[in-house]
Amino acid sequence: MEQEKVLVIDFGGQYNQLVARRVRECNVYCEIYSYKTDLEQIRAMNPRGIILTGGPDSCYAEGAATCERELFEMGIPVLGLCYGAQLMTLVLGGSVERAPVREYGKTEVTVDNTSVLFSDVQRQTVCWMSHFDYISQIAPGFRVTAHTADCPVAAAEDEEKNLYAIQFHPEVLHTQEGTKMLHHFVRTVCGCSGSWRMDSFVKDSIGAIRERVGGGKVLCALSGGVDSSVAAVMLARAVGSQLTCVFVDHGLLRKNEGDEVEEVFGENGPYQLNFIRVNAQERFYKKLAGITEPEQKRKIIGEEFIRVFEEEAKKIGAVDYLVQGTIYPDVVESGLGGESAVIKSHHNVGGLPDCVDFKEIIEPLRSLFKDEVRKAGLELGIPAYLVYRQPFPGPGLGIRIIGEVTGEKVRIVQDADAIYREEIARAGLDRTIGQYFAALTNMRSVGVMGDERTYDYAVALRAVNTVDFMTAESAEIPWQVLQTVMSRIINEVHGVNRVFYDLTSKPPGTIEFE
Repeated sequence: MEQEKVLVIDFGGQYNQLVARRVRECNVYCEIYSYKTDLEQIRAMNPRGIILTGGPDSCYAEGAATCERELFEMGIPVLGLCYGAQLMTLVLGGSVERAPVREYGKTEVTVDNTSVLFSDVQRQTVCWMSHFDYISQIAPGFRVTAHTADCPVAAAEDEEKNLYAIQFHPEVLHTQEGTKMLHHFVRTVCGCSGSWRMDSFVKDSIGAIRERVGGGKVLCALSGGVDSSVAAVMLARAVGSQLTCVFVDHGLLRKNEGDEVEEVFGENGPYQLNFIRVNAQERFYKKLAGITEPEQKRKIIGEEFIRVFEEEAKKIGAVDYLVQGTIYPDVVESGLGGESAVIKSHHNVGGLPDCVDFKEIIEPLRSLFKDEVRKAGLELGIPAYLVYRQPFPGPGLGIRIIGEVTGEKVRIVQDADAIYREEIARAGLDRTIGQYFAALTNMRSVGVMGDERTYDYAVALRAVNTVDFMTAESAEIPWQVLQTVMSRIINEVHGVNRVFYDLTSKPPGTIEFE
């Protein structure tokens, strides 16, 4: 992956990760970097191509995110998307102004001229627009290759210099032929062979881990979720008996999940792992008492994880490496990749304490998106039912309980979530919905059960469809299924008298509640 790489230069747009994800679908490795990244660093990475993302600013405004003209003179193909297209135009001598008519949403684009990007794209194609400004004058050496009814320059290019500007968002699925356009850029213009594949990634990663660890001892943070499970099996393949997996039951897992994890990864399971289970429920509840702010909860849970691992490491002797199941969205959303604002900290990234009693941290999945992690799991031979289990955040139910976390609230959300998952599976929807779970709101309201007044909590049901977990839409669950879930939760879960269904997409919301 170091030999063939495309860089996504992030100007703060909401789709930065989605751009990278689409490039990887073309079997080309891709990483996200801030627009502030030094040009010499970019040269040193020797990228095959560069993609400039969208951004929230007007590129001509004072203090707006910008780049140097030299970026376009390095001999590396550059594709500018939306803000990136406007910035490319402005820097190279064209003009960008406030558009007379704003374009937002699905828009019909007319392809005007022959272009390698549009080589097999229909002359009339639907694309996703989102811009206030527009390119009023193309840069010298460029020619217009597409337009819309309100946008005279929907696409332009300087083919000789391999510079391409696209006003719309080809990375968004609403752009019907966007994947084709990106494929043409990274595979044809950039000349990438498409060698980024899971079988080679898994093989290379195992070899790299084996070389890095040498004779050292490794401690793996095993939560039982998809990410940590894949990381654990990858480490087991690499270093065998040098690996100890510690499973911390922090009391914030789904119903019966602690026992299920032990059944799979413990001594009676199919994997040759040194498995240790630590029951630390009360310890975490005590630390979280009185805490309501989401970021604070995440950091407390993350730090307590590390403290437990430190204690276990001392019990088993010297440990050189700590393994975590960090994945690429964790890194980017924690503000450590690209330019976008911190959305949330992750216990694998932003919540680490300053002092960790290990030589190094190994994060073998740090460069992968969620669906790539699943592919890696299948390559490692992990059973499909484990690979495709529902995603579960490291902080667990701590961020699916709004407000203070208590043992009673954990019981409520565990029982409600178990009912929800059971009914989703019974309806045959468990493999068609991207992610679904129940969360406990901090709202209490008056209700009537029997002839008695109640004052209990409201449970919120969440279900989204998503390809990459970067964007998501609420799932359309049949009304009768929702009615059944509601009825069962209210009747079977003490302390709940209302059930909501969350329709919010991502963006503007997140998939999790906190």
